[in-house]
Amino acid sequence: MSIIPILSTIVTFIFAFSVLNRYRQRKGTHLLLWGIGLVLYGLGTLSEVLMAITFSPFVLKVWYISGAMLTAAWLGQGTVWLLFRKPGFARVSTYILAAVSLLSIVLVFMAPITGAAASYNTAAPISEQYKEILVRSTPITILTILLNIYGTLALVGGAIYSAYLFFRKRVLINRVIGNILIAAGALFPAMAGSFVGAGIVDMLYLSELIGVVLMYIGFLQATVHRPVTQNSATPSAAG
Repeated sequence: MSIIPILSTIVTFIFAFSVLNRYRQRKGTHLLLWGIGLVLYGLGTLSEVLMAITFSPFVLKVWYISGAMLTAAWLGQGTVWLLFRKPGFARVSTYILAAVSLLSIVLVFMAPITGAAASYNTAAPISEQYKEILVRSTPITILTILLNIYGTLALVGGAIYSAYLFFRKRVLINRVIGNILIAAGALFPAMAGSFVGAGIVDMLYLSELIGVVLMYIGFLQATVHRPVTQNSATPSAAG
């Protein structure tokens, strides 16, 4: 069993606890949604750990729903709440995302498992085998693509935009660095699909670990209290 998914799971749930604890202390819907996204991230990596021990149709579907479909979208939705000062769009888009997420869960759990499950190899990454085991309908495939595009653009774009605003105002350089790290970290899991498609399946696990570590460091950087040299209402992707 690879130790990398275990490390990713530990780091992710520590990160999720930090974000949700900050939400408990300071509120902010963006922190709650980030926390939800990180819990989904952790469920995805935890599923990889479990699937390296034994095959389970339930765990396989949890892995696909959390890791392949919903994580990026919910992390990105947190950034949408942070950047849109008028909550109308953020609130409506969250309702839509919740409905789409529920639909995705239903569709995936209704999806049949093929006979290839009988030859599942616990020594091989789940990302290398799921396509032959889980029957993905056209709606599932379309939703997977759309959710990942939306989430990645919102999370990465929002972090870069926040970093640019802080840099332009020459304030809170730690938040500039933090947001750049968050953007870089978010790109690593997004690139994992390309690695899998190229046959470099082990890079999926490594990209997940590098991604969550960079985002966590970025979050810590962006939330460190530093004196402000001039007034600024600029948001940070970490809040």
